[in-house]
Amino acid sequence: MQVNFLDLKSVTELHGDEIKAAINNVVDSGWYLHGEATRQFEENFARYIGTKYCVGVGNGLEALSLILRAYKELGKLKDGDEVIVPANTFIASVLAITENNLVPVFAEPRFDTLLIDDSRLESLITERTRAIMIVHLYGRCAYTDRIGELCNKYNLLLIEDNAQAHGCCFGVDGNPSDVHTADICQNDSSFFIPHSSFPRTGSLGHAAGHSFYPGKNLGAMGDGGAVTTDDKELAEVIRSLGNYGSSAKYVYKYKGENSRLDELQAAVLDVKLKHLDEDNAHRQHIAAYYYDNISNPNVALPVRLSDANNVYHIFPVLCERRDALQSYLKEHGIQTLIHYPVAPHQQECYKEYSHLSLPITERIHREELSLPMSPSLTMDEARYVVDCINDFEL
Repeated sequence: MQVNFLDLKSVTELHGDEIKAAINNVVDSGWYLHGEATRQFEENFARYIGTKYCVGVGNGLEALSLILRAYKELGKLKDGDEVIVPANTFIASVLAITENNLVPVFAEPRFDTLLIDDSRLESLITERTRAIMIVHLYGRCAYTDRIGELCNKYNLLLIEDNAQAHGCCFGVDGNPSDVHTADICQNDSSFFIPHSSFPRTGSLGHAAGHSFYPGKNLGAMGDGGAVTTDDKELAEVIRSLGNYGSSAKYVYKYKGENSRLDELQAAVLDVKLKHLDEDNAHRQHIAAYYYDNISNPNVALPVRLSDANNVYHIFPVLCERRDALQSYLKEHGIQTLIHYPVAPHQQECYKEYSHLSLPITERIHREELSLPMSPSLTMDEARYVVDCINDFEL
């Protein structure tokens, strides 16, 4: 059997007729930027996430970068300020910080959850700390009450990197199919710890950056991203910055950039948003089978969260002989990926941080292997993956 890590063609085919109709509507409209499709998606996505505002942008990196840039324009950040960020993240989280002349402060994760360790954060806070960026890595909710308390205690901005966790919730027990848009209340913008019964990631902090890269749980057919927030002024500055710094035609308040979500991508995303919860439910069904049946003592699984708190963008396992396991699975027709082989502080572009010793992060990056996971993965394929893993010997 051949099992792809992610078959985007089959994922698209799940809602293919609706997607094609939406694309044709945009083509026939003759309007391809800043039009009705983008406005509709922004409105629907904000409602789904549970925030007052959504601003479509070019991609996930630009979403995070524009949040930080807008806070600088608003006087809430300045060059040299520190932003605490998990050390085991995709490099975009860090790039957004450094390209704004801010300083990343790397926080170790917990090995059992793979998420930022809230017990380590207070020791990293200095007089220059102005924000914490949490990353809902692999589709797992990284927010904790302790993080919220620290942000309030030290008057810190809380920024979410929600690139991998569309549809994920915080603090909810039970089945995520019970969580409906209509049940989600707006947050109180003056106190970001959510008061809703079913708060979603992307609404837990002051602002959140989203990526709609094709492989995401909510993926476009090209690049795309968005910022969600309850802060009207922040949303307006981000929208202006992403439109060359203009809020009125040929009038430029800021030295901005070109970062826009186009009409075709917005139309595709609006179709897929309607099916996001059911697609995530399929991922959770596959993940439950993995958790219940992987029994190889040489392969460790991260702590199992409730389905509401994990939408399984990635299903990571840990193995001391990760490369041997990956080769073994490849020989048996199973495609896997590594998220991520080299930690940001060990990358050549960040050689100024190469002196750091972050043993938990480095161990995760040595041992992590991502198993096939998608809304189009079949149970027969999942069973084959599990059988092969259980037969693997060191």
